[in-house]
Amino acid sequence: QVQLVESGGGLVQPGDSLRLSCAASGRTLSSYAVGWFRQAPGKERERVAAISRDGGVTYYADSVKGRFTISRDNAKATVYLQMDSLKPEDTAVYYCATRSVGGSYAYWGQGTQVTVSS
Repeated sequence: QVQLVESGGGLVQPGDSLRLSCAASGRTLSSYAVGWFRQAPGKERERVAAISRDGGVTYYADSVKGRFTISRDNAKATVYLQMDSLKPEDTAVYYCATRSVGGSYAYWGQGTQVTVSS
């Protein structure tokens, strides 16, 4: 069991940067891989990035590749999503979720709103 709280969302202009944080409590964060997902109105939920338990392996959706960077600090029990060169199409509610080895993304945060607009 792990509890997750996202923060760092907000309203920014195209081209700006934002860093989201996913703070965990409960079971040690190093037990889980972590993914960042987003969901925009009328769109299916999309996994935008993920990171392995030790941070050695990362994944990025094509839509964010080269612009977003996922990282983690297990000592601080926090996973980050650095978002650069933001576009209006990045507007969505962003969620973090944890996944154990061989499992699914079972634990989710409440989400944080990211709005990219002029």
